[in-house]
Amino acid sequence: MSPHQARSPIPLHQHAIDNLRYIRDTMERASSFTAVPGWGGFAMGLTAAPAAVIAVRQPDPQHWMAVWLVEALVAIAIGVYCMYRKAAASGSGMLTAPARKFALSFAPPLVAGAVLTGAFYSAELWKPLPGLWLMMYGTGVMTGGAFSARIVPVMGVCFAALGAVCLFAPAEWGNWFLLAGFGGLHMVFGVLIARRYGG
Repeated sequence: MSPHQARSPIPLHQHAIDNLRYIRDTMERASSFTAVPGWGGFAMGLTAAPAAVIAVRQPDPQHWMAVWLVEALVAIAIGVYCMYRKAAASGSGMLTAPARKFALSFAPPLVAGAVLTGAFYSAELWKPLPGLWLMMYGTGVMTGGAFSARIVPVMGVCFAALGAVCLFAPAEWGNWFLLAGFGGLHMVFGVLIARRYGG
């Protein structure tokens, strides 16, 4: 008997299982936005450290707020650039359906946070701002993360929870809550995302 004849055929059910696994994996990749940057998130976290040190030395709340708003713009620029690079490297691009779903889910909480920031600024309500920023950012990460890797919504929950605690903490702790969130959480989850899902 030849080796070809001696080889036992692969059962039909095994073929079906392999095909279903392939289809499921393909659909998950097609429906998920996987370009959330790991090392980019880590870099975003690093920028929060000098921002916290500079902000705490400001003479008034307006200058303190200005420092954190500049930090937010720097972090957004880093995040968008790294996201673009990761999407381009994977061949998925930034205009795919999952990317649009991620953006459309991520943006509304940030817009709401910006409007509330303006209202609080006008009313000179400074104490709630750190908690508000952490909660709204966390909410955006949760909603956008529904269309991304499983770890992303978990990161959002951590941000939102930290923001909730911050709202009831003493006002002078707000700057350090921002450092713990936008610095520490970004770095921790950035490393986790980079290791599990690529940079």
